[in-house]
This record gives sequence, structure tokens and C-alpha cells, in this order.
Amino acid sequence: MKTTLGIAAASLASLAAASLIATAPVAAQTKGAKEKCYGVSLKAKNDCAAGPGTSCAGTSTTDYQGNAWKYVAKGECVKIGGSLAAKKGNSKPVPQKG
Repeated sequence: MKTTLGIAAASLASLAAASLIATAPVAAQTKGAKEKCYGVSLKAKNDCAAGPGTSCAGTSTTDYQGNAWKYVAKGECVKIGGSLAAKKGNSKPVPQKG
């Protein structure tokens, strides 16, 4: 009886491990489907990199700060008026039409 329980427990453990391994590529694809978009985040809502004197996420000091970025869906940054590289200023983004 104890041997049967041991085998069942080992089977369940290996099944759980296999399911974790199988979902790892999905998580990587989701992460890969994002890009850094500069100049679109609101004050203190950036994901990271807000220039000198800031540490990281939530540290931008003004809306649309050009050196602060937010993760957006890949291919959407320029469409919503952002930049794929840090820029000067903090002008409001102008979405592209079309």
C-alpha cells in the first residue's frame, strides 16, 4: 500500500514539473511581445528609466517625459506617438493616423 502511494506521489510531482516546463515558452513569448516606448507615460507611471536622479519604475517627474519609458505591445509605440529611443522634452504624444 505504501509503495502504491509513493508511486502516485512521484507521478503527480513529475506531472506538475512537466506542466511548468511546458508553460515557460508561453511566458517568454508574452514578454517578447512588448517594447519600451519613450515619452508616453504619465507622471510617476513609467516602467523604468526616467533619467538622472531617478531610480526606476514610478519615478518620472512629469507627464510624457522623453527619457522615461512604458512597456507597450510590440509595434504600437510609434502608432501611439511614442519613440523607441529616449528623446528630449515632454511634449504630448501625437498618435499616427492610418
